[in-house]
Amino acid sequence: MSSVGVEFDFVRWLAMRRGQLEQQAREGAAYAFGGERKFRRTLALARPVTMALEATTRLWRDVARTELLGTAVKVTDQQYPRVYQAAQAAGAALRVRVPVVFAAPSDDIKVKVLGTDDAPHLIVNLELAEKLDEVELRAAIAHELAHVQNGHILYATALHYLQHSAAFFIRWVVQPAIMTLQAWSRRAEVTCDRASLLAVRDLDQTLQALVKLELGVDKGSAFSAEEYLKALPDVKKGIGRYAELFRSHPYVPKRVQALRLFADSALYAQISGADPTGKPSLPDIDKQVSELISVF
Repeated sequence: MSSVGVEFDFVRWLAMRRGQLEQQAREGAAYAFGGERKFRRTLALARPVTMALEATTRLWRDVARTELLGTAVKVTDQQYPRVYQAAQAAGAALRVRVPVVFAAPSDDIKVKVLGTDDAPHLIVNLELAEKLDEVELRAAIAHELAHVQNGHILYATALHYLQHSAAFFIRWVVQPAIMTLQAWSRRAEVTCDRASLLAVRDLDQTLQALVKLELGVDKGSAFSAEEYLKALPDVKKGIGRYAELFRSHPYVPKRVQALRLFADSALYAQISGADPTGKPSLPDIDKQVSELISVF
């Protein structure tokens, strides 16, 4: 009788623990953009999205994982140590467990977390790793670890394969699911950019990494992120702004402005050891960011 009771308690504990982890993933980290969390709660009501998530889970476990990792190399302190060290530093800064990391020669991926909530994989493009210095590499990896920390993995994986393996999905699901997940992703990128800053603790260096990743600038080139940022256009004007509806990332100017707003928040001041007195609260910052990243 006692053994049965212990087993029952253990099962109940596992269920409770699973619920705690799911709740944590829904709420995300303290730095997360509130607009993303709010939008994600609506995804469960979108039938094309839920069908895409189910199909993605099957695709990843049956086919995609093997195809993606077939030419990849597992990153360790001996294999691609720069990537390994950057991942460990980013994980320590965010206090998040680093998933298994692979270096892969993929044209479709720069740095990305793919998989399922219980088995995430961090993929780093081999060529990109050589273009970034240590700080930029840490910022790029921290951005992806934020997806892990905030329960984004399956949504991000679904969007990736909807865009690159659409034939696997039911046809009528594809475009509605892509559009919905792109709208979510634009908000999720705000959260993940914040994680990059928290891992680097230097706004200028984080913006340098953000711009280089977005534009694909080579290491050692004469490119100046500072000069580029000085000449950013106003992407809230003109009919061209509607093209953003078909993007999974906000335009760079919006991401830059959103990150600058977060860097001026009381939360970031507190985390970085500065005086938060007089700084705007995160909810106030999130209101400004919501207006900023809005397409309309």
